[in-house]
Amino acid sequence: MNDDQRWQAVTGRDAQADAQFVYAVKTTRIYCRPSCPSRRPHRENVVFYATNAEAENAGYRPCRRCTPHVSARTEPQLDRIVSICRYLETLEGDIPTLQNLSERFALSPFHLQRAFKRIVGVSPRQYADAVRQGRLKAFLKEESTVTEAVYAAGYQTSSRMYAQAPDMLGMTPIHYREGGKTMDITYITAQTRLGVLLVAATERGICSISLGHDETALIDALRDEFPAAALHHGDDGLSQWVNLLIAYADGERVTLDLPLDIQATGFQRKVWEALRAIPYGETRSYTEIAAIIGQPTAARAVAQACASNPAALAIPCHRVVRGDGSLSGYRWGIDRKRALLEQERAAS
Repeated sequence: MNDDQRWQAVTGRDAQADAQFVYAVKTTRIYCRPSCPSRRPHRENVVFYATNAEAENAGYRPCRRCTPHVSARTEPQLDRIVSICRYLETLEGDIPTLQNLSERFALSPFHLQRAFKRIVGVSPRQYADAVRQGRLKAFLKEESTVTEAVYAAGYQTSSRMYAQAPDMLGMTPIHYREGGKTMDITYITAQTRLGVLLVAATERGICSISLGHDETALIDALRDEFPAAALHHGDDGLSQWVNLLIAYADGERVTLDLPLDIQATGFQRKVWEALRAIPYGETRSYTEIAAIIGQPTAARAVAQACASNPAALAIPCHRVVRGDGSLSGYRWGIDRKRALLEQERAAS
């Protein structure tokens, strides 16, 4: 996050930025949270600091209104929202409307929706959908038929579930139930500057791109991911994609517009599409990605979607950093993330 973005967070009183920096006012010698309700100072009088300690070392004292030196304030609706989550997790049948939840938990629909999204990161309906989808995946592996799994998970009709299946499971329920039993997957490994690269694909496109130190470990991980699929080592048309990925990993500026065949929820797909739209050589914060996909309070969910990315490089989750610009975790190692970003900046 640069100073222009920090100033935008201050003028918008963005509470999501409170944990990322503080701003100090030269004329008053006071520092505040970005969400401080006090009157906005003139831009030329404002400086930014990553931590309270830095601001205090520079001679500023904490604001008495927003108390930036005090631990994050308690969320007044936290207990109620936790109760709503527990209720949604035990539901069978149709998901209740916002009005139903409002009456049950004595909170207006507007405040319930706003508090739920602020604390959880998604709406009550999205949360209930995610819970039910998780149950479906579990029941598909336990029940004797797909129909039994659908109703055990809480769906009232199988048609509704089948309509959601491509985004929810990445495949049909029967295919998911069989653990990729009918899938043929071809893979190739190659050595790059970043270590061993493994690329695997179905007849529809790439289903996995991974990086590591050990070829055997990468193959074992692929087998664990698709336990019932038939794995084949060989070219089978993969070499053209592999060569692009090798060049990219070795620091060349190439376009990775590769065909992907990966499982994802609707939310994950939105995040991954936003990642692929980040220009080469640039980065975005988790909060910025959340805003881009229209869910500004879902920064944590964005981080989880990045962590579950199955296609290294092709879906550039390495371009997402913390709000202060520092590097956060990376599924294939923080050193690789740093190397990729340095290579991209140099090439751009």
